[in-house]
Amino acid sequence: MLERRWRAPFLVDPAAMLCVHRRGYGDPAFAVDASGAIWRACRTPDGPGTLRLGWRAGSGTEVAAAAWGPGAGWLLDGLPAMLGALDHPEDFVPAHPVLREVARRHRSVRIGRSGLVLEALVPAVLEQKVVGKEATRAWRLLLRQYGEPAPGPVPAGLTVPPSPAGWAAIPSWEWHRAGVEAVRARTIAGAARVAGGLEEIAALSADQADRRLRSLPGIGPWTSAEIRQRACGDPDAVSVGDYHLPSIVGWALAGRVVDDAGMLELLAPYQGQRHRAGLLASLSGRRPPRRGPRMSVRDYRAF
Repeated sequence: MLERRWRAPFLVDPAAMLCVHRRGYGDPAFAVDASGAIWRACRTPDGPGTLRLGWRAGSGTEVAAAAWGPGAGWLLDGLPAMLGALDHPEDFVPAHPVLREVARRHRSVRIGRSGLVLEALVPAVLEQKVVGKEATRAWRLLLRQYGEPAPGPVPAGLTVPPSPAGWAAIPSWEWHRAGVEAVRARTIAGAARVAGGLEEIAALSADQADRRLRSLPGIGPWTSAEIRQRACGDPDAVSVGDYHLPSIVGWALAGRVVDDAGMLELLAPYQGQRHRAGLLASLSGRRPPRRGPRMSVRDYRAF
């Protein structure tokens, strides 16, 4: 076991920061224990690792971290970045009164970066054009079958995601059994085969990272943005093509439902910080009234 204590020189809510890496309730790679500490099982460049985070709030936030496995040192080294130390929220100047008020009320909101591209890519691809329950079910089934037990004295069932070779080797019928059709399965397997080059995008500029991701078959604007938000901490990676985000941004900033083009127009004054603006709009609590049925969970495994 390796340990590290770090006091954030800014207000931060570790639980809110890390929840973006949780893929639904029952995520085998994420757990919260009885004390409220968060556990993450990761596949780092140095190998599998487990990270446990506890904290004490104050003028800053004192974080007590412990890690196990070959990736322990890598995870502890990346702890400040994961909790937003490389983020610059001061660069965001909210002109809209709703965003000014939300930014004032949520001063602890920051955008962290995990530095783990494939870890962010696989769930993002699983979430393409499906409801959340369908994607998180597939994630659970695949990790339980092809992941490995997380190192250390961990909560029961905590699982490290498969290696790139492991993702690439999953047979077609197992993807089908998990409810993942051939297009998404091929996208994940293809990305896993070039994982070494993909992991480099965490050190690239936003434009370079986006181009490299979108050069892969099956990776479009939405998937690229979802990956860069988590792996790179990109404050401008707006999720164009999201099912909910345009209506949320439109209702918060204009009082009406808009499409992607309308959302981008509303976010244009915040170029360079559009993801942050969208995030704050989501935290405003302003939502359009719901009309019509929700998308249903598909299950074509019997066909």
